Amino acid sequence: MTLQAKPNEPFAITPQDIEAAARRIEGHVLRTPLVPAPRLSELTGATILVKHENMQATASFKERGAVNKLLSLDEDETARGVIAMSAGNHAQAVAYHARRFGIPATIVMPETTPLVKVENTRSHGARVVLYGETLYESAQKARELANAEGLVFVHPYDDPAVMAGQGTIAQEMLDDDPDLDVLIIPLGGGGLMAGNAVAAKALKPEIELIGVEAALYPSFFNAVNAEDLAIGGATLAEGIAVKTVGVQTLPIVSSLVSDIVLVSEDLIERAVNAYACLQHTLAEGAGAAGLAAMLKEPQRYAGRKVGLVLCGGNIDTRLLAAIMVRELEREDRIVAFRLTTSDRPGLLGKVASLLGDQGANILEVSHGRLFLDVPAKGVSLDVTVETRGAAHSQAIEAMLRANGFAPHRVLPRGLAEPGR
Repeated sequence: MTLQAKPNEPFAITPQDIEAAARRIEGHVLRTPLVPAPRLSELTGATILVKHENMQATASFKERGAVNKLLSLDEDETARGVIAMSAGNHAQAVAYHARRFGIPATIVMPETTPLVKVENTRSHGARVVLYGETLYESAQKARELANAEGLVFVHPYDDPAVMAGQGTIAQEMLDDDPDLDVLIIPLGGGGLMAGNAVAAKALKPEIELIGVEAALYPSFFNAVNAEDLAIGGATLAEGIAVKTVGVQTLPIVSSLVSDIVLVSEDLIERAVNAYACLQHTLAEGAGAAGLAAMLKEPQRYAGRKVGLVLCGGNIDTRLLAAIMVRELEREDRIVAFRLTTSDRPGLLGKVASLLGDQGANILEVSHGRLFLDVPAKGVSLDVTVETRGAAHSQAIEAMLRANGFAPHRVLPRGLAEPGR
């Protein structure tokens, strides 16, 4: 069933709730900087400012809502303890601040949660329960444990105190720069967007709010537009990979957000890489979703002042390394050639000299004589080189062809590209 907001239905939070949250969390979370991003701006033609929520103690915005919720508990609730379900960032935020406030915490996480987030959560002193493949299954388990053990359930997004805490982000952004024209905010369950939509519209009614979802998880897109796009799959943006939108967040999003943009996995990868290489900061997939939306439609934002919320920076370093290498391949800055020629002494030296003369840096060489698609007196060489870009790669390919090596590009999946 598609949920729709009722006309004139009161929202779960008010601007006054957000102002109260700002006073409550002050001193417990970082007032993160809103930083100009000139190199990111060059990619889109917009003036981009980035709210660096990856600078929080647990590297995500989730601390704001978690602190507001935890400090709203009474003595009995504090003594009983809390339980939360999360793919990682909410888990770390609840665990970290629960320990600070002396509140017992249990976190239920999907079994597919990245190891770095699981270990970080445990390191904050929480009991971690791994259950299910999705947040939906984890939520069911968390509610079972809450009922059985008398724990207070801290929802990651569908909770007024959590939503109000997240709304302090837009409040700070517009305090730092009232001239922002657009806020682009990642959409998972909607807590981040709902809180910030209420705050932003109260401070600047004409501001445009754009939500961003991973194309594999168009939950809000479906709910708001009465669509039925398929939901599910392995996404880099696991922090916003939510199948069920919030009951309390949906009316706010459907009423105040002008558009919901779906971004593909390759755009999310490009955005993560751009944050690392151009902004010199870490963004996880969900944290980079706003920039991915701008990369999808740069003309839409040209000439406008855009605020991006880099909502999280918890990314596995091995995954980040793989993303950066894949981006080098997309830009033709890492290229592999398959050379087939006659086997003769000094062949490798000649190839190396030719590549060196072209200014190519050899990264890897695979030397094969036993393949059946190679003549008995022939040899196959797979050479991976680092180049200065597409034009340089084309010059290297032309040089190899001119020297009789009949080069074929080897695609990232490891297959020779036909006809090249």
